[in-house]
Amino acid sequence: MAEQVALITGGGSGIGRALARTLVAEGWSVAITGRRVEALRETASLTADPNRVLVLASDVSDPAAAAEVVKATVERFSRLDALINNAGGAPLAPIDKTTPAMLQECFAVNALGPGYLIATAWPEFKRQADAARTLGGPPRATVVNVSSMATKDPFAGFFAYAAAKAAVNLMAQSCAKEGRAIGIRAFAVAPGAVETPMLRANFNEKMIPPARALDPAAVADTIAACLRGERDADNGQVIWVPSP
Repeated sequence: MAEQVALITGGGSGIGRALARTLVAEGWSVAITGRRVEALRETASLTADPNRVLVLASDVSDPAAAAEVVKATVERFSRLDALINNAGGAPLAPIDKTTPAMLQECFAVNALGPGYLIATAWPEFKRQADAARTLGGPPRATVVNVSSMATKDPFAGFFAYAAAKAAVNLMAQSCAKEGRAIGIRAFAVAPGAVETPMLRANFNEKMIPPARALDPAAVADTIAACLRGERDADNGQVIWVPSP
């Protein structure tokens, strides 16, 4: 099998960092993107082979930046087999304190960014599917959107966040349906509380004790299972990963 390549957003910490480490250890090459270049470089240094990691500091909620990230990944590795939309932001505010700017930012990061990346990566997935058929092999590409348990049971204050994350659940369903003919699988992985900087920006350890938060590596393992083909029965579905 040709070397497999994944593009991971939000690769500077948490789930994105854990997933990069998992995939590189399994022989993947990965492009990781996020807004903080030093955090991305630290992730690369923590993998089994930093030479397999492309660091791309970018804000993929901007459509031009999203397109450039996909282009740079394909230019470096000559292909793209998996897109993991993991970057997110969770402003915590009651409905009457939710401003237009908060709504715009929340949807830009959690919903529009994944949409831009999927739409930009899709032609590459189709090109690779055509090439695979020519060579007599099965086409295969995967989209994984990191969603949230809040899309099923929104915590008070997650008015904007839960709604924005719900969009990526439906994007996964659409990708699976439209991609079936060309071998594209898609999943939404929706964890509960995960021990990440984003969680602690909103909730202290008294509100959510560490014992009640998922290890980012556990969520990364679920995503990796999707990429390996172990969750194909869930294609197009939301995979719920509850907190302990």
